[in-house]
Amino acid sequence: MLVTISGTLAVHMFVPALPDAAAYFAASPAAMQLTVSVYILGVAGGQLLYGPLSDALGRRPMLLVGLAVYTVAGCAAAFATGLHSLVLLRLLQALGGCAGLALGRAIVRDTNRPDEAVPALALMNLMMTVGPGLAPIIGSSLVSAFGWRSVFVALAALGLFTLACVWLKVTETGRPTGEVGFRPVIRDYGVLLRSRAFMGYAVGGGFASTALYAFITAAPFVYTVQLHRTLREAGVFIGLLVVGVFCGNAVTRRLSRKMTNRRLLFMGSGLSAFAAAGFVGLVLSGELSVVALLVVMFFFTLGAGITSPAALGSSLGVDGRIVGSAAGLYGCVQMLAGAVCTSMTGWGSNPALSAAWVMLGVSLLVVVSFWAATLSRKP
Repeated sequence: MLVTISGTLAVHMFVPALPDAAAYFAASPAAMQLTVSVYILGVAGGQLLYGPLSDALGRRPMLLVGLAVYTVAGCAAAFATGLHSLVLLRLLQALGGCAGLALGRAIVRDTNRPDEAVPALALMNLMMTVGPGLAPIIGSSLVSAFGWRSVFVALAALGLFTLACVWLKVTETGRPTGEVGFRPVIRDYGVLLRSRAFMGYAVGGGFASTALYAFITAAPFVYTVQLHRTLREAGVFIGLLVVGVFCGNAVTRRLSRKMTNRRLLFMGSGLSAFAAAGFVGLVLSGELSVVALLVVMFFFTLGAGITSPAALGSSLGVDGRIVGSAAGLYGCVQMLAGAVCTSMTGWGSNPALSAAWVMLGVSLLVVVSFWAATLSRKP
């Protein structure tokens, strides 16, 4: 959980510091936004490298390298004197932090039998959700008290502590093949990309876990402009989204030993699709209210909390020889899915309706992806 949250916190923790950093560098908001966009791209692309390298060289050494890069980049970013250097250091920070996202999942899969992996992955999935929720709160507190550079000091300290924990507590969990090179990487990713089972689980799971980003992007406008609530109230309502994910993960942890992954996938994705349809209906009928929105979003996130760990567990179980590559490719698909969901929310003049349609369309895509995956002969 610690290696996972260290990478996710840095995505949004710097967001509250953007205005102060922009004033310091005399940069435009669009230019400062690069520090966030570059980090997301680095996390997406970096996982494609760590996955196959961990299959070849081992989980532990690659995790130590990634955390070391993350820590050093965070320290250097705290002393950045120019915007271009800050953007470059954010990219390096992302390339280090994404090691925890990919390899944490691979380690969980290495150390658990297939029927035990889903409950453990459910707990890690909760960290993936809690991280973005906590990051702006922590970031804004640090910026208010110590200035924008303190965000990078805190991230570097977290990276150093995590690095020490990994050094002391984590042993090698994989079976390194020793095959390092371009050809093994292409071969392993080729196997995964040709697998209908893996791609179905990855696309379905990636969108199921990030469809919520569409609502989070639109939520401040929905609550403050359309529902006439204060920004402080909007922050509380957005924070309550974690409750549904938490309950969904708890349901998965309890039911995963009694139900097949297939049933969990369709139960969770069906619940999210039903809730998204309810959201669309509320907006079109003009009956949207804070209470109604909280209810439909609870059931949407409940479904996502059930679906995401089951999809991740299923995707990592498609080929046990290349778990690291599977974790890396799954993480990349997940980040790209989140970027798609976030960008599509800007379409249209009604933020609530745009978010509702994106959530419904993505939920239906998730159901179709899982259906295609389960038709495969592979589990």
